Order: sequence, then C-alpha cells, then structure tokens
Amino acid sequence: MSPPTLTVEQRKVAGERALAARRVRAEARVALKSRELTLAVLLSRAEEDSAIARMKVVEALEALPAIGPTKAQAIMTRLGISSSRRLKGLGMHQRAALLEVFA
Repeated sequence: MSPPTLTVEQRKVAGERALAARRVRAEARVALKSRELTLAVLLSRAEEDSAIARMKVVEALEALPAIGPTKAQAIMTRLGISSSRRLKGLGMHQRAALLEVFA
C-alpha cells in the first residue's frame, strides 16, 4: 500500500503544520530547561495540545535541568515506560509516577 499522492499545495500545508508543531515542542523544551514550565504543566498541556502530546517522554525528561540521557533512561526504565512512548500515550499511573519522581 503506497502513501496517498498529495498535490503541491497539500504538501506545503502539511509541511507548515509539521514545522509549527516542531516549533511548539522546541519552545516547550526550552521552557522546561529554563524552569519556566514544570513537568506537571507540560503533562496537562499535552491533553489539550496535539503538538505537545506527540512529544516523546524521553525528550521532555532530558529537557529538565540536571537530567541527561542516562538519568532520563534510568527513570523511564524504573517506572516501566518504553523509550518510544509519547506524552499522550502515558497511562494514569505512569503520569502519577513521573510527577512523584519530580515533585
């Protein structure tokens, strides 16, 4: 099964939407790093904003101050969260566990 063929205009619109979503996620990472945004607020925004919802959990954790790739992966392993999980895919207990770690 091949992907649908898009017109030039449809591809342009899709590209613009993708770029806007990447910008939103990048701004969220910067806000997390500078402590303007907390993980709790980010998780609540993920329920409303589809761009934030598509952010990988590991990217959000690595954007937190003093959390690098190794610590982020260790936290996710301890909580039983897959490395490919996105914010929208977190279960109720996984969210609560994440918030408890960073409370």
